Amino acid sequence: MSGKLHLDKEHCTTLLRAMMLIRRFEERSAELYGEQKIRGFLHLYIGEEANAVGVMQALTPEDAVVATYREHGHALARGLPATKVMAEMYGKASGSSRGRGGSMHIFDAGMRFYGGNAIVGGGLPLSAGLALGDKMQGRNQVTCCFFGEGAAAEGEFHESMNLAALWKLPVLFVCENNGYAMGTALSRSESETDMCRHAQSYRIPAESVDGMDVVAVEVAARKAADAVRQGNGPQFLEMKTYRFRAHSMFDPDLYRDKKEVEQWKERCPIRRFQSWLVTMGTLHEAEIALIARETEEEVEAAVRFAEAAPWEPEADLLRDVMTPGVAA
Repeated sequence: MSGKLHLDKEHCTTLLRAMMLIRRFEERSAELYGEQKIRGFLHLYIGEEANAVGVMQALTPEDAVVATYREHGHALARGLPATKVMAEMYGKASGSSRGRGGSMHIFDAGMRFYGGNAIVGGGLPLSAGLALGDKMQGRNQVTCCFFGEGAAAEGEFHESMNLAALWKLPVLFVCENNGYAMGTALSRSESETDMCRHAQSYRIPAESVDGMDVVAVEVAARKAADAVRQGNGPQFLEMKTYRFRAHSMFDPDLYRDKKEVEQWKERCPIRRFQSWLVTMGTLHEAEIALIARETEEEVEAAVRFAEAAPWEPEADLLRDVMTPGVAA
């Protein structure tokens, strides 16, 4: 795949539609959580859509993706059907993880989408292992690992960076730096707040990107993914981004100034891209409105699918838990 980006109407529509689908899916998920249709923890991706959508354009179906607990957007951008993702959120058997994973453990081996990891930094060593397996078997494939800046304070981050650099593993590390590790500001948790310097200390090429600009994200991701495919070892991208909602639905969000949130909302990746497309004459307002209706319909169809989907039969509850033939 080339790092050069061709922004024709079809591609721009693809980018916009993917971001709008994620936004509406997340908004609807929040509503359903309030209705107690979705339970447990729920971490919304609203505001960060450009990161998942832009990076996925640089990946092939054969590449692997590892995400965090805020992974609904990554799953949708990867191409998982909204129906299966929503059913998983409901805990239904028709979900991507048969309803056993819920919001934080969306998984699809066929699409090489390996979660959904609830442990902060837990996906980093997993991505190193996937990349090592691909390299040992001679497959020219990329493992893309998404994680937050809070994970840089975890030991797994440094272990994974070190091994990836030492063994020249084909990993694209994507740090989604939204400024807060749960409720802790970056400056309060890290002595080094420049994420790129963390990677560069392991001699991994690193670049900081405007994570609120889907085009900038795609350009950087294509360049980095190409470098990985060419055998240059791991690459690191820091996405300067922001979540518009609280850390989770349980979070009162008292640690951020409301003015700060509103300032970031002015840089909304969807509105910015829509405005640019209209200004450039690539899309008209009526076409954008049509995309909005289509994504709304897709999300509502996913809700109907989840509502009608069956629960896992009680007889199957120990399936894949107990070894067959072994007495309890």
